[in-house]
Amino acid sequence: MITVILSGYKRPNTTAEQYDAIKNQTVKDIQVMFWANLIDDKINFPKEVVDNCQSIISNSNYGVWGRFALALNARTQYICVIDDDTIPGSRWLENCLETIKTHNGILATRGVIANKGKEREYPGPNSYTDVGWGNPNEEVTQVDMGCHSWFFDKEILRAFWAEAPSFAPMNFGEDMHLSYAAQKHFGLGTYIPPHPKDDLTLWGSQPDTGKKYGEDSAAISWNADANQGMRSYWNFMLDNGYKTIHHEEQKNT
Repeated sequence: MITVILSGYKRPNTTAEQYDAIKNQTVKDIQVMFWANLIDDKINFPKEVVDNCQSIISNSNYGVWGRFALALNARTQYICVIDDDTIPGSRWLENCLETIKTHNGILATRGVIANKGKEREYPGPNSYTDVGWGNPNEEVTQVDMGCHSWFFDKEILRAFWAEAPSFAPMNFGEDMHLSYAAQKHFGLGTYIPPHPKDDLTLWGSQPDTGKKYGEDSAAISWNADANQGMRSYWNFMLDNGYKTIHHEEQKNT
């Protein structure tokens, strides 16, 4: 039913914890793939994870886009790609399966809503409002792009790669590009399933580990070039017809 794509890069310390969180999901019909971008011979990912997944340990770095290429080989209807700093609750995939019944599209554990009048400044300060594990939502909430964990129908991958640039960026853009492709080809939105404050089992990322791992030295968000790249790619999408939530509000008033 679901293929989960785990990522490996500079955080081999989180790999086993992620794998255990997936094996402990209430949904049991899961295949697990593991994509690792090696940057040197000193990084060793846990053997028990590598051996028990469909694993690709690359001797080159294909950045954040490579795992979406691996996903093309999945043989399930649904795909869930997870960043290496993201530890889901035990009911996260159950939450996604329930949400997608009424909100078909891209589901994520953190979402970005571009603030009106500042749409082109992302990811600058005050350019967006976040929803999800960092700002819990009791109800399904539509956003402009999703982050950290993406759940979607495999069919969307065809659009993802059809619209991909000839030379995909290394460290940015895959998250927003997924929403762009889903909207352009299928008219689908991006949504954050419920993250109720009193039930962390439903969350796509546990807040303690999300903050701890997401703000360590391996975080792409600390990279100024990556942040500039995000803004450039985001504006490319806007220039090529991507409609934000506020754009749709303005059109309907």
